[in-house]
Amino acid sequence: MFNLTPVVRVLLIINVLVFFVTNESVIEQFGLHSFLSDKFNPIQLLTHMFLHGGFGHIFSNMIGLIVFGPMLETFWGPKRFTFFYFFCGLGAALLFSGINYFEMHDVYETIQAYRANPGFEPFSGFIDQHASAYYDRLLPFIEQFKRFPSDSKNIQDSVAIANRIFTNQVDEPMVGASGAIFGVIMGFGLLFPNTQLFLLFPPIPVKAKYLVLFYGAFELYSGVYRAQADNVAHFAHIGGMLFAFILVKYWGSQRKTFY
Repeated sequence: MFNLTPVVRVLLIINVLVFFVTNESVIEQFGLHSFLSDKFNPIQLLTHMFLHGGFGHIFSNMIGLIVFGPMLETFWGPKRFTFFYFFCGLGAALLFSGINYFEMHDVYETIQAYRANPGFEPFSGFIDQHASAYYDRLLPFIEQFKRFPSDSKNIQDSVAIANRIFTNQVDEPMVGASGAIFGVIMGFGLLFPNTQLFLLFPPIPVKAKYLVLFYGAFELYSGVYRAQADNVAHFAHIGGMLFAFILVKYWGSQRKTFY
């Protein structure tokens, strides 16, 4: 487990060092923001991969890198593994950002319609559809608005709340190496499908191909049926696995062609 290859070692060291100097300001500047956010910067497509939101976050990602990365680097060599790692991370960021743009654009269109025709019923519908995670905090205002739906202050406050919710959602940064790590896991499963892995929970052996299949199915389900309170970027994980699949299959076809 700790017989680290050169690129895996460097990635591990950089991630750990960055973790210890990360604060809210760093995350705001270098975390990946929505394409619709004023805070978006193209460099964030790369820098977000070296930021993590907590110890558990970086620990799980680095364990994945340590366990699965060395065999891939040994198999491909440092240059190809490095390209693979960042290809998966960038692919994950692009897929996540594309889906996020679609979702946030829908929220934006709903708010535009609400600004033109504010009222209690459309406000309640907006909260139910796009901001249920805020419901408990907004409950006193919702009850007040329901009692006095024609009150001009309630209407103005409801518009301000809708705008603030959109800003909070669109400015929420995504951080972590998870997209690249899920790509590494996918690559491992494709190249070494029958390798036995011993799980901790439950403590049973399982072949790599089944572990990858489980991860993929779980992330797809979680991404499609994601609760608003779930702050895990499931589509980034799916993106990493998808781009890993494409690249491994492409390299495999090249090998058959030239050898």
